[in-house]
Amino acid sequence: MQPFALLAALSLTIAAPAMAQQAMPAALPFSPAVRVGDTLYLSGQIGQVPPGMDPHGQGFDAAVRAAMDSVGRILADNGLDFGHVVKCTVMLDDMADWPRFNAAYLPYFKGKRLPARSAFGADGLALGAPLEVECIAAYP
Repeated sequence: MQPFALLAALSLTIAAPAMAQQAMPAALPFSPAVRVGDTLYLSGQIGQVPPGMDPHGQGFDAAVRAAMDSVGRILADNGLDFGHVVKCTVMLDDMADWPRFNAAYLPYFKGKRLPARSAFGADGLALGAPLEVECIAAYP
């Protein structure tokens, strides 16, 4: 199969909306984080919605916390914390969720400098997630 056709087939497979929380594949085709010099690049963390919850209703806040908690675990596994994050990119399935995302995101940086950030709407996130957050952190 040609690389583009393979990518298109994969994106169609993972872009299908999830009706309930799906388990993550056992062997993912990426690393949770990669260190290059004094910079740690984290893979995007998706916010899974608990089963039976509306992705843009009460489940959205839980999904943000799940994604940010995953970011925190990866940082801790690499000897860092949220104070070391210098840049985040946020992808939201529905930009109307922007204010709720900010409300759930900000407490993770309480008492710390806020990182630079970009955000955009992205239809069809992996496993039907309502959001994805990727970060870059710097070692002191």
